[in-house]
Amino acid sequence: MDFGDLVLLFVGAALINNFILSRFLGICAFLGVSNRLSTALGMGAAVVFVMTISGTLSWAIQNYILEPFNLPFLQNLIFILVIATLVQFLEMVIRRYSPALYEAFGIYLPLITTNCAILGVALLVAGSDYGLLETVVFAIGSGIGWTLAIVLMAGLREELEFADVPPSLQGSALSLLIAAIMSLTFIGFSGVVPAL
Repeated sequence: MDFGDLVLLFVGAALINNFILSRFLGICAFLGVSNRLSTALGMGAAVVFVMTISGTLSWAIQNYILEPFNLPFLQNLIFILVIATLVQFLEMVIRRYSPALYEAFGIYLPLITTNCAILGVALLVAGSDYGLLETVVFAIGSGIGWTLAIVLMAGLREELEFADVPPSLQGSALSLLIAAIMSLTFIGFSGVVPAL
């Protein structure tokens, strides 16, 4: 792949095939942690880190262990173990260096382990014919797209705290309505860049 193809892969993963707004993966943390912009940015950074490392490790495990030894039936188990290990490491680092951010994440930080967007990246990479560089670009693009969606949602939710919202739309109803409108916006990018 040349540089232009890598850019298209990155943009396609971040905008067109956004894991939250196009593939509807990772919704739990998206709705649960998007109350504050600072928390959303921290969660986005954590997801980008875990998604990139787990996607890269999953690619290596798939290509150098599972396929050569004819063990594809272990794929889901191995990928979940890789993700869980990375999340435990990340949780220890955040607890040590940013206790306030750790408290703000609450239950959602351990839930990264079962975040289907992260497992989705690992499985998509394993099932594709990407090389190492394409895998890293796809994983980073997917993580940045996930972060972009959650940060936009958090910004909108912070602004709407001061708006006069009808009682029937307060809470989850408004969040889901905003997510639906954001999905339509991101789907609009599909006409701008060729889908990969």
